[in-house]
Amino acid sequence: MSTDPPPELGLRRAALSFVTLVGGVSLAVIPAATISIASRVFPLAEQGAIAVATTVATFAGQLVFAMVVESRLSSASTERRVTFPLWLATLSLLAALAVAVAFDNAVVLCIALPILVASLEVGRGVSVAERLDVREFWAAVAVGLGALIGVLAGFAGAHWALIPLVAGIFAATLVRALPVPHTASRPEPRVMGWVVTDVAITGGVYPLLNATVLALLGPAQAVLFTSISTVSGLLAIPLNFMRLRLLKEHSRLDILVSVIAVAGAIVVILICEWSGVFGFIFHGVWTTAATAVPLLVACLWRAASLATTIPFASLRRMGEAKLLTLLRGAVAIVTFLAAVAVVATDDLVWVFTVLLLGELLQAATYELARRRRVAARAAAADPGVAR
Repeated sequence: MSTDPPPELGLRRAALSFVTLVGGVSLAVIPAATISIASRVFPLAEQGAIAVATTVATFAGQLVFAMVVESRLSSASTERRVTFPLWLATLSLLAALAVAVAFDNAVVLCIALPILVASLEVGRGVSVAERLDVREFWAAVAVGLGALIGVLAGFAGAHWALIPLVAGIFAATLVRALPVPHTASRPEPRVMGWVVTDVAITGGVYPLLNATVLALLGPAQAVLFTSISTVSGLLAIPLNFMRLRLLKEHSRLDILVSVIAVAGAIVVILICEWSGVFGFIFHGVWTTAATAVPLLVACLWRAASLATTIPFASLRRMGEAKLLTLLRGAVAIVTFLAAVAVVATDDLVWVFTVLLLGELLQAATYELARRRRVAARAAAADPGVAR
C-alpha cells in the first residue's frame, strides 16, 4: 500500500528527503578521502593494503548495518524501530582516537577502518529510517568538513592529514549517539539470521574480488579498482536512501527523488572525470591508466541498482527474508566466479561489466519472485483467482 503524503505536505517532505539524501555524501566521501590521503602519506605497497582494507571496511559496515538496522526494518511483526547502539558509538570513538594518535601507522588505520565505517553506516541508516533529519544534517556537516580538511592537508603534504578526517567522524558519532524518545525493536531471530547471511554472502564479493585483483595484478590495479568503485559509489547515496525508505514503507516520492539524484550524480561524476578532478584527488594510479570507460561502466553498474531495489524492498516488507537470501546468494556466487575469471584479462572494464550484468540479473530475479509472491497471496486471499 502506498503511503505517499497529501499534496500540501509533499513539497516539505521532498525538501527534507533531499537534504537528508545529500547528507549521504558525507558517508561516501570517507573511502575516497582515505584513499586520497593514503596516496600522499603511505608508500604504494601500503596503499594496496589500505585499498583492500577500505573494501573490507565497507563489507563490515554492511554486516553491522544488517544486524542493527536492516534486520529490525525487515521484522514485519514488530514496530520496526531502530536506534544507534552505544556500544558501536564507543568503539567508533576509540578507533578515531587511535588513528589520531598513530596517524602514520597503516596497520592501525586498516584495523580502525571497519569500525569507523560501520559506525557511519549504522548512524546514518538510523537517522534516515527514523527521519532524524536535523541531527543527520549536523552529523553530515561534521564528517564532510573533516574529510575536506584532511584531503586538503594531504594535498599540502601533511603527514597528519588523517587527524581531521577522524575528528569529523568523532564529532558525528557524538551527535548521532544523542538520546531518542523511542527504543529499538527486538528483531525476529529468524529474520535476522537470513538478513545477516544475505549480507555476508553478497557483501563479501567485493573485498574478495579486490583481494584477487591485488594478488594477481598488483597494488596499482587494486588501488585503481578501489578508487573507481569508490567514485561510482557516490551513486550509492541516493540508492541507499531509497532502499532504507522503501524498507520502511513504499513511496513513489522517495523513488522519484532518488532517480533524479542518481541521474544528476552520473552527470557530475563524468564532468569531474573529463575535467581531471579525480586525477588530482587520487593522484598516482588514476593519472597513469585509462579510467573513463571503466568509470562509465562502474556508474552503470551502480545505477542498475535502481531496478533491483524496488522489488527487493517489496519482498523484504512481505517478510521474504529467506527467499531473498537464497536468490541473492546464488546470483552473488555466479557474479563473483565470472568476475574472477575476467580479472586475468588485466582490464577492469570487463570486471565492472560482469558486475553490471550481475546487478541486472538480480533485478530480473527479484521482480519475477515478487510477482509470483503477489499472485500467490492474491490466490490465497481469494481462491477464485486461482481458477
